[in-house]
Amino acid sequence: MGDVNEEKPKKYPNLRAPRGMEDVLPHQWHLWRRLEEVAREIFELSGYHEVRTPVFEDTRLFVRGIGDTTDIVEKEMYTFADGEGSSITLRPENTAGVMRAYVEYELYKTQKFQKLYYIGAQFRKERPQAGRLRQFHQMGIEAVGSMDPLADVETISVATQVYDRLCLADYDVKLNTIGCEECRPPYRKVLKDKLARYKKDLCKLCLARIGRNVFRVLDCKEDGCREIARKMPAIYDYLCKGCKDHFEVVKEALSDINIHYDLDPFLARGLDYYTKTVYEIILPSLGARSAICAGGRYDNLISEIGGPPTGAVGFAMGMESSMLALERAYQDKVPVDEGEPLTQVYLVSIGENTHRECFKIAQRLRAQGISCDLDYEDRSPKAQMRTANKRRARRVIVIGPDELAQGQVKLKDMETGKEKLLTEDQIAVYSQVDAANWD
Repeated sequence: MGDVNEEKPKKYPNLRAPRGMEDVLPHQWHLWRRLEEVAREIFELSGYHEVRTPVFEDTRLFVRGIGDTTDIVEKEMYTFADGEGSSITLRPENTAGVMRAYVEYELYKTQKFQKLYYIGAQFRKERPQAGRLRQFHQMGIEAVGSMDPLADVETISVATQVYDRLCLADYDVKLNTIGCEECRPPYRKVLKDKLARYKKDLCKLCLARIGRNVFRVLDCKEDGCREIARKMPAIYDYLCKGCKDHFEVVKEALSDINIHYDLDPFLARGLDYYTKTVYEIILPSLGARSAICAGGRYDNLISEIGGPPTGAVGFAMGMESSMLALERAYQDKVPVDEGEPLTQVYLVSIGENTHRECFKIAQRLRAQGISCDLDYEDRSPKAQMRTANKRRARRVIVIGPDELAQGQVKLKDMETGKEKLLTEDQIAVYSQVDAANWD
């Protein structure tokens, strides 16, 4: 007998997903899968190759690459000690990690110009809300190794192609340039001088940003600061010739390929590594969190983390916000809970000793690329047929005592109701042939 005093294991009846993190359940996967499949197809059609990086990195990568005055680094990173005297951080975005891999493995030595894409989870300590979570997912592309403004245009085009293929309408492309190290200093001075007049109206964070990185004031989400930012001069009058020419090519090339855009002179983006072209794709119907994709050029990031001077441009597409947009767009066409995925063949066993035969046949069909399933709950034939209907099975294989004794199965076409007795060797062929052509 066991020890009567043995402590019983603790029970935790109210365990839930952590705040700001969500499960994706089987009935929700069809739209997620559709989003990923369309994106992969278009990314690869445009010459991009997938790369996967760790979900956490050396904290210094983000502090140096993203910028220590950004909201992400100041307030939103999940950072902890790794037990070896260093600090690691769950990635709040993926571009810095991809560029770290580009430098670490010296990809520029094998081929300077690389086209890369990623799909994965990111992590930020944000206030959870619709389309914005603490664990969230992004898909993105990076065109690395070129200063060509047409590379900027290509990334915008790739993003719009994804949304167009998904039949997501009513999105807007917002476009701006934020200049470079040559033309930003005079603009920085003008901003500091003009913002000094509004110090009493700025939030505490923006007051600190004036001295550390004044451009972050333009990116503040506080209503009062946003109003003040709209009173500041646009950067266009301060652009150097190189940035001005670059931006003109971007605008003209977008028009050449019929991509409509709206200029937004106060679009700054929240990461310090951006230079020149920046853009967002927004869906106004989503309200305050309307951005579903954002990107731009980051010509200094690779040299900032130890690589050679290298031009680069890319975007990150928010998957949760894109999913929210798709669910709203498809609500009358593709219900989120539309049911089980399509099954080509469902096997129904009747009576004793037939279940194992169904199992054996299912393994053979799957090995030949035919999707199939069978009952594992010892249910009645009627209940099994209901499951076949729920699974939208095109064909049903029925094995009863008579079929088992004769070494045959009964194949039924669920659309026409037509039935045919087959040997096991004939199942795979007839499962895929139109019932009208059955002999």
